[in-house]
Parts: sequence; C-alpha cells; structure tokens
Amino acid sequence: MARENIIYGVHPIIEALREGKTIEKLLLQTNISNDAIRSVKEELKQSGQFAKIQYVPVEKLNSLSRGGNHQGVVAIASLIEYRELEEVLDQCIERGEKPFMVMLDHLTDVRNLGAIARTCECAGVTCVIVPEDGSASINEDAIKTSAGALLRIPICKVKNIKSALNYVRQSGVKIFAASEKANYLYTNQDMTEPMLLIMGAEDKGISKEALKMCDELIKIPIIGEIESLNVSVAAGVIIYEIVRQRNLK
Repeated sequence: MARENIIYGVHPIIEALREGKTIEKLLLQTNISNDAIRSVKEELKQSGQFAKIQYVPVEKLNSLSRGGNHQGVVAIASLIEYRELEEVLDQCIERGEKPFMVMLDHLTDVRNLGAIARTCECAGVTCVIVPEDGSASINEDAIKTSAGALLRIPICKVKNIKSALNYVRQSGVKIFAASEKANYLYTNQDMTEPMLLIMGAEDKGISKEALKMCDELIKIPIIGEIESLNVSVAAGVIIYEIVRQRNLK
C-alpha cells in the first residue's frame, strides 16, 4: 500500500477531510471510544463522504503508521481525485462532443475495474461512473491493472445511482445496460448518439434500481455452455462496438 495514502492521527485526518481529501476507509482501534475518535467520525459525516469504517486490532494500526502516534485511528485516502459527474458531462456537451459514459454498477473486483478503465481510456470514453457504496476501492492493484488509465480518465463517484441516471437522462443521454435478460443484440442497436453504458456486478448483475432507468437492454450472444463472459471482457466487446459505429458514422 502506498505510504502517501496513509493518514494517521486525529488532527491530520480531520484536516484532510476539511481540505476535501477523499477517504476510502477509516480504520479504528477495536474497543476504543473517546471524544477524539468521535470527532473524526463526526467530521467524516459532515464531509458527506461514504467511507467504510472498520474496527481493527492496534497491531494493524501500528503497522500501517509504522509506529507513529495514530491515536487509535488510521485513514486510507484515495489514490485518485474524483470528478463531479455534472461538471464532466456539462463540459463535454459545451465542447460539442457526444457523451459516451460507462457506469460500473457495484463491481467489487479491483482487477475488473482496472481492466475496464483501461479499455475506456483507450476508447475515448468521457468518464467512468462508480457508486460510493459497495464498489471496489481504486487501490494500487486497480491502478496497475488499468495501466495507469485510472489516473487519466475522469472517474465520477456518485452517492445515488438513480439521481445520477436521472441527471444524465435529462441531459439528453440515452441509457443502455448490458444484460443477459435483454432481447436485442448489442450489434443491432444504434449507439452513435449521446449514451451511457451500464455494466453490472460480477455476481448480481445490474441492480433493479438501475435497470428501471434504462432506455435499452442489450446482450452479447453466448454460443457455448458457459452462460456469461467476464465483465471486463464483455465491457470491452460492447465498448469497441460503440467505437466502430461512431467511426463509421
């Protein structure tokens, strides 16, 4: 784990939150509760961030802080700077470009996330959207798998998928979702206009909340006995069909 994303001690963590630093995880010492710890949790709440809170043995905190005075709390800060979806989309439209966005609906495998981000960057995708809650952390493994794409392409973390999709739709963007339940093959749909593609979680697929917001469901034909492709492979197949269609047009 990169040392630069480890913040320990009550006051350094509070200052990081006040400066707008994104905290991925807050590690608290097991069986400790005092005003200082409560102040960190309150600051996190006021920041509006959704960071995972985990209680761990003091030995874990000692290791992460390398013996520093952690005061019973260590924060894991994000290795990237997240962008606001509204800002990225509005700027894209202002430049006269057709938005082409990808939403990853609660993907939990960091390598799948990294691989999809790499494909998105190569394909010129406008941004990658991830929910705050229940998604894989963008850590060193994710960044390495992405070949650095996660440091280049805008990543937008949203608190509420439904609200995000509502905003996208109101901006004139059509919403597609890759689902084995779809009736239409991905090659039979016109995906040359402003669009957002949703790829679902490895085990559960796309959430019902997101499916309700979709304009079209598309699928990749499966000929063999295995029922589905790896999500990063499926994303690559569909993303480059979109690139093909747009280049032809």
